[in-house]
Amino acid sequence: MKSELLEIRRPIESELARYAELFDEVLSHDKPFMDGPLSHVRAKKGKLMRPILVLLMAKERGEVSQAALHSAVTLELLHTASLIHDDVVDESGERRGQASLHKLYDNKVAVLLGDYMLARSLHEAALTRKVEIVEEVALLGATLSEGEILQLANVENEELSEEAYYTIIRNKTSALFTVCGKIGAMAQDADEDYCRKAAKFGEIVGMCFQIRDDIFDYFDDASIGKPRGNDMREGKLTLPVIYAVNHSGDVTARELALRVKRFQASSEDIAKLIEFTKENGGIRHAQEVMERLRNEAKTIVSGFTNPDVRKALEQYIDFVIGREF
Repeated sequence: MKSELLEIRRPIESELARYAELFDEVLSHDKPFMDGPLSHVRAKKGKLMRPILVLLMAKERGEVSQAALHSAVTLELLHTASLIHDDVVDESGERRGQASLHKLYDNKVAVLLGDYMLARSLHEAALTRKVEIVEEVALLGATLSEGEILQLANVENEELSEEAYYTIIRNKTSALFTVCGKIGAMAQDADEDYCRKAAKFGEIVGMCFQIRDDIFDYFDDASIGKPRGNDMREGKLTLPVIYAVNHSGDVTARELALRVKRFQASSEDIAKLIEFTKENGGIRHAQEVMERLRNEAKTIVSGFTNPDVRKALEQYIDFVIGREF
């Protein structure tokens, strides 16, 4: 594990250990036909960025409650279920260089297991004994689905708009991080002002997370787990190319971008558009947007009273923006 991530986790190490026990308990089953696919999910814990955010926001308000721990499990279950479903929808055989669940089993098992995890997610939310948290989780599930449908609908829209791009990622990646921050605060019975700040920090993290993820698509790197130009092959145009095409005024590049949206672009077309994006400031613009958001996020936590939590959250946003995959 990277040293930066170890530093971020330091204020909540004991809480993360308790979280991990709860998460593994939920994803264990006494029937082999269930425990087989669940064990595959248990083994792919990742960096735990979302549970870490929940617990750090809770820690700022004192000793982390049992409700906060259940909240962290809730959101990671929901996130993991959404990834399983996304892989089926996208027909993606790999995630981060490893076989997707539906490739190891089949689509039916993957969809049903995702549904099972969504149900367990709501149960964990109920264990917080806070109806407002259950409401946030239920609404989040609807928002994430809406974001996916919005992205599919946007492929048919020939307008190249940064605002449309931001709307999509606010309803997808950013929505989940927003609720991570907010529920971490709500689980500690925090006041409305703190809940608002925690939610806003989460929203910014989610925006940066997705922008950084989109930048990866313009470079070849086996560790990322997806080939260069994968988004464009799926008809998706992200912030770097939207900016480069709009600000260059290049008619040929715009036509290439529209061919991507129509699923008419060849591999050569995509390669040309990627290079055009790099040469016309697309990557630089995306990095500048993240830098502005980083400064906003650090302003939000500057008044936090727990110095260890404040430092960890500052390192958290730095890590999201600087991560390599």
